[in-house]
Amino acid sequence: MLFESFKLGAITLQNRVAMAPMTRSRATNNIPNDLMAEYYGQRSGAGLIITEGTAPSPNALGYPRIPGAFSDEQTRGWKKSAEAAHQGGAKIFMQLMHTGRVGHPYNLPEGAEVVGTTTTPVQGEMYTDEAGPQSYPAARLMSEADIQEAVQSYVTSAKNAIEAGFDGVELHGANGYLIEQFLNPNVNSLDNDYNGSHEARSKFALEVAQAVINAIGTERTGIRLSPYGAFNDTGAFEGIEEAYEYLAKELGKLNVAYIHIVDHSAMGAPEVPRSIKEKIRDSFGSTIIISGGYDKERAEQDLADGLGHLVAFGRPFIANPDLVHRMKEGAELQDPNQDTFYTPGEEGYTDYPTLKEAEATK
Repeated sequence: MLFESFKLGAITLQNRVAMAPMTRSRATNNIPNDLMAEYYGQRSGAGLIITEGTAPSPNALGYPRIPGAFSDEQTRGWKKSAEAAHQGGAKIFMQLMHTGRVGHPYNLPEGAEVVGTTTTPVQGEMYTDEAGPQSYPAARLMSEADIQEAVQSYVTSAKNAIEAGFDGVELHGANGYLIEQFLNPNVNSLDNDYNGSHEARSKFALEVAQAVINAIGTERTGIRLSPYGAFNDTGAFEGIEEAYEYLAKELGKLNVAYIHIVDHSAMGAPEVPRSIKEKIRDSFGSTIIISGGYDKERAEQDLADGLGHLVAFGRPFIANPDLVHRMKEGAELQDPNQDTFYTPGEEGYTDYPTLKEAEATK
């Protein structure tokens, strides 16, 4: 099943393998470049490529060297990646990621600020190019105007993604970034209509989804969720399964193209119970992307069991640009160099050999 084509809305994917979104920090001055286009083009054997988290506004640029999608220059830069992915047969969605409180002023352009749903800082430190590791600051609590401005920023960036030739966008509602900051009561201190019940906490996610759908269409709008995720001080909360069941049902009513469920338990995060994955699947009623430490065998099994429709692979794609071909051939996978995950330049990014190239050098 993994290598069969799949109909995702109006587009046909060449297989059921998705390349998961992964921060790679190669966008110098937050502008997508030729090196990034080469990277995505190398991995275009995937059915669906989901890009690294891409900021919809200056306030969303919480990390160093992450790309944006809110300027003309950024849109022009992204066109190269879309073209490169399409040349290899892949479809490509841009992941829109507003970091919210997960940021530092040193990583933001002039005039931007760290905003979020709580003034409680994230624990630990964040890397900055300017001054190395720094403690997370307290975010400024978002006002109603800030919230509506953020919604509009997703719309603008979604339109820019389509203009750049992308097949759609994925709203990053996972991993403790802005949309999940609304969803999770552990990090939502707002005193307004966006907090209280799980319906209220879902309001921002649904408003963003509806606004983006109005701008670019249902079939071009997906979303990523991470129930039971602990990244960026989120964590489980009372009524979590009911909350995500409600959200999935409402996203189904909007005809969102897919829900991408995050499971980082293979990387040491808390286990995501199968029960919540099944509840999201059943409540949503459309395409589900499953992820989390998959190899070919487990992917085939979970597809056959109906847990999801597509399987996202993350780290294996870093070191194996031809991952789909290697899995088809049953070839050994290369291990990624973790030291170069977020460093500038081609090392550990575009210099991993394909199976054919590796065999030619033996």
